[in-house]
Amino acid sequence: MIDKLRIAVLAAALQVIVFRAMADEGMWLPISLHGALENDMQRMGMKLSAEDIYSINRSSLKDAIVNFGGCTASMISPDGLMLTNHHCGYSYIQSHSSVENDLLTGGFWAMSREEELPNPSLKVYFIRQIDDVTHIVLKDIGEDEKEPVRQKLISKRIDSLAAAVKGGSHYDVMIRPFFHGNEYYQFIIETFYDVRLVGAPPSSIGKFGGDTDNWMWPRHTGDFALFRIYAGPDGKPAPYHKDNVPYRPEHYLPINLDGAKPGDFTMVFGFPGRTARYLVSPSVDFLVNKLNPHRIAIREAKIRTLEAAMSTNDTIRIQYAAKHARVSNAYKKWIGENMGLKRYNAVQRKIEEEKAFEAWVAADETRWERFGSLMPQFRKLYAKREQPALLETYLNEAVFGVDIMHLALSIQRFIDQKDRSDQAAREKMAASIDNFFKDFNADLDRRLFVEMMSIYLENMPGESAPAALKRGADENGGSLEAFSVHLYASSLLLQKDALKKAILSSRREDMKKLAADPLVKLCGDFMHIAAKQTQPVLYQSESALEELYRKYLQAVREMHPDSVFYPDANGAMRIAYGSLEGSAPWDGMKYLPFTTLQGVMQKEDPSNPEFFVEEKLKRLYEAKDYGDYGRNDTMYVCFLASNHTTGGNSGSPVIDGEGRLIGLNFDRTWESTMSDVMYNREICRNISVDVRYILFIIDKFAGAGYLIDEMTLVRRHEPAGVEVD
Repeated sequence: MIDKLRIAVLAAALQVIVFRAMADEGMWLPISLHGALENDMQRMGMKLSAEDIYSINRSSLKDAIVNFGGCTASMISPDGLMLTNHHCGYSYIQSHSSVENDLLTGGFWAMSREEELPNPSLKVYFIRQIDDVTHIVLKDIGEDEKEPVRQKLISKRIDSLAAAVKGGSHYDVMIRPFFHGNEYYQFIIETFYDVRLVGAPPSSIGKFGGDTDNWMWPRHTGDFALFRIYAGPDGKPAPYHKDNVPYRPEHYLPINLDGAKPGDFTMVFGFPGRTARYLVSPSVDFLVNKLNPHRIAIREAKIRTLEAAMSTNDTIRIQYAAKHARVSNAYKKWIGENMGLKRYNAVQRKIEEEKAFEAWVAADETRWERFGSLMPQFRKLYAKREQPALLETYLNEAVFGVDIMHLALSIQRFIDQKDRSDQAAREKMAASIDNFFKDFNADLDRRLFVEMMSIYLENMPGESAPAALKRGADENGGSLEAFSVHLYASSLLLQKDALKKAILSSRREDMKKLAADPLVKLCGDFMHIAAKQTQPVLYQSESALEELYRKYLQAVREMHPDSVFYPDANGAMRIAYGSLEGSAPWDGMKYLPFTTLQGVMQKEDPSNPEFFVEEKLKRLYEAKDYGDYGRNDTMYVCFLASNHTTGGNSGSPVIDGEGRLIGLNFDRTWESTMSDVMYNREICRNISVDVRYILFIIDKFAGAGYLIDEMTLVRRHEPAGVEVD
């Protein structure tokens, strides 16, 4: 053990370093809001109680919140009308689009229930109940229980719990770990399968600013879309049927027609995806200095290739619109994340936290025995994982980021699966092939293949480069371009009808033919590299890492017994709260809390499709024809708030202190993207479209005022009246 005097001095010097959450940092489980959190929220201006937000005994805010395929949505009418982001509904809008009927460019508004468009692949769900089941899942499992035994016991108990709760009902049960397995919570879910597109603005509104403005402020994007949930005549979930009826939600959000003002309380309610607040310094160092730079470079090349093709061909533009959006979104996010983490010296801050932690551990013999080896083990394990983690990134981003290689991976897995002879399995695979070719251009994909394989070989040479790839290039004069032409011309995977015929066939010869396909064989080579060079280290070390983090979080919470901690986001329902406010992220720069329609006109650039402004929108602006939605001849468009958000919060409602909808979360400022790892209260801001702009577009721009009639519009001090009997 290190010298006691040195420990005392170190601990005293580092006593200001703590892990506790700031007042409005964090993503909180709705059932955890009683006590200190409820008091803090009310201190900031919330008029609701914790029971108003989450209750299983009566209608509450949670009953208006919907998981929308990885995003969030909210109920805004008693007739199943649902609000989410345009970018969350983008792929579904795209699926109804063609060159002749381009809903992405022109927008879509159903003017009757009969015109609403079904989306067979879209499922949404509500959380009906949340329970802390830690005491059941972890009962009698000791702190030093061997990890394989521990996980086996936990899995068995989770399965038993879920089966008992589900019974013969139509509800699903999801049980997830929190604080790296120190706690477990059970979520009872009700899923709906008939979800129809009701309205979406043109991309010139829903994506105004495009990739240029993505993650930026000031923002002027009307990022919203409307869907409707349908149920069977009995009100229960049912597949699409013409006799289904609009779902009657247990709660829906009234809309504050006055909006909010700077300093007002704000709450974001949704399903945030992933955060990593408790990462240790070796992991953050790897993220900032190695992983992100490589991911950024790969996606930069991919975006360049996509945009070159999309700019010259409308069919390709529509086919690849959603793919391009997904690629560019993470690309720009990683750039901002690195910028923020470097600027705020995240690695060094983590190191200082860990020094304080190690000093606290070393100051007590019992703590030393329990936790003394944690940080050395973290450092050793992360050093071992670096190269395999980079290789895995290149396999996922570069190799299987090419559509045809991803299809080859699906074919290989189909060949390997035991039930491939089952007719239903073959038909399911054939249907996925139809879907694949709907948004596929062989020439563009081949150019992506050349670009991505070049990057892969440049950065992952030697034993990480498959022999077939190097041999193919060598046999074509060292040219990947020439090799790709030969490869794409000779592969069955590029021949839709022949490929489907082989998949649907029960003949062994057809499976052998697929297995011998040059693209499938190349895929197999990459899979072999992954199995040999990444999986033995990454996958086998996952349980060791999880055990280390579980003990680390246990120790940190013991170190600060009076502090309030929030669990990392994991896709489960959470609440974040803060205030409507701007920020000053850089010297001499101030972000005002609101943007207005005037800013849309100032950004207009007819030569740039990202900043195209519709003529009708210009006419409404020039006439100041804002209806009930403008204030003092001003149409507010977007606003900033200090809510802690991440991916999955897209489409989350922004709710005021009285439970009313004031906005729709869709982004963060570029400086805020670091908040998945480190939150800075002074800088981090989420971006939302003002609900008044949404109403203005629906009513005055689209002429779909009948949708407004479904909603409950209230002034600041009017009663909400949203409970549905």
